[in-house]
Amino acid sequence: MSEGPAGRRSPKEPWGGVSPFSIKTKLGALVVIAVLITTGLMMIAMRTATELRFITVFSMIATLLITQFVAHSLTAPLDDMNAVARSISHGDYTRRVRENRRDELGDLAQTINRMADDLEAQERQRKELVANVSHELRTPIAGLRAVLENIVDGVTQADPETMRTALKQTERLGRLVETLLDLSRLDNGVVPLKKRRFEVWPYLSGVLKEANMVATARAGIASGSGSHTRNDVHLHLDVSPPELTAHADPERIHQVVANLIDNAVKHSPAHGRVTVKARRGSLPESLELEVLDEGPGIPRSEWHRVFERFNRGQVRRPHGPGSDGGTGLGLAIARWAVDLHGGRIGVAESDRGCRILVTLPGLPSLPS
Repeated sequence: MSEGPAGRRSPKEPWGGVSPFSIKTKLGALVVIAVLITTGLMMIAMRTATELRFITVFSMIATLLITQFVAHSLTAPLDDMNAVARSISHGDYTRRVRENRRDELGDLAQTINRMADDLEAQERQRKELVANVSHELRTPIAGLRAVLENIVDGVTQADPETMRTALKQTERLGRLVETLLDLSRLDNGVVPLKKRRFEVWPYLSGVLKEANMVATARAGIASGSGSHTRNDVHLHLDVSPPELTAHADPERIHQVVANLIDNAVKHSPAHGRVTVKARRGSLPESLELEVLDEGPGIPRSEWHRVFERFNRGQVRRPHGPGSDGGTGLGLAIARWAVDLHGGRIGVAESDRGCRILVTLPGLPSLPS
């Protein structure tokens, strides 16, 4: 046991390692006080010739009162903990135990509250996982449905090109289903990345082509239901140099670009333009991506909340008839995929509209 310079015990281990506010200390104090009260009353009785039976009654009453007080201070928080634990067992994770004690019961209250926090976080993550999956599956399903409906209605023929488009969407749907296990392992930090080298121009060109196809598909589905969706926004690709390559997981980057484009299209004015820029980063095969729109932009006060899940914004609303802000998951998914690469994503300064900047690290630099 450590001691201070004056021979005193270290304040980290008061009372020989026993807290002065612990239940053990309180029970010991109860016994000492009861003995002192009885001894004091016996001494008073001997000096004043008071009958022993009165002394016995008084000492019993005093001891019972003190015991009752200590017992209530110990059982009251236990009742509170029992009520909170019962609520947790019924699926209510919002209740918490008051942490106003400095003894073992206070430590137990903190443990129960931490457990409730963890369970609440797991429940929230479960719901977000379902929402994420629904959000990600919607795009390929809408595209595949549009292709098949056009074939059935005779709008297009089942030629090899059309079937290749349907096959591509089916393959993407299968890949998204395979990512369910990856999403379930997200919190454990074991989501695998399948990085490889790829050419940026043809890759992003394919992503924009799919985005155009999905927008047209959604427009057709929406018009059949009497509602409206955006298919009047022009998508522009700017890659410099044209032979630019990157080293990343193409499927994850597809999630990033597709969600950023979807968000930009929703907030673009009628017949506006969304530009996707790609530039070489500072490291070998690193990549800087920009997605710019011509919408109202994002207030600087909202920049830190843009990538929060279920955040749909409170100041600006999308353009166009019948437009809505979606589920508020697209940008959160984009940030998740960028974080997996060790990159950065954020809102950047722009003279007009909104500018989202993504930086991917590429290959690590070799030591000289």
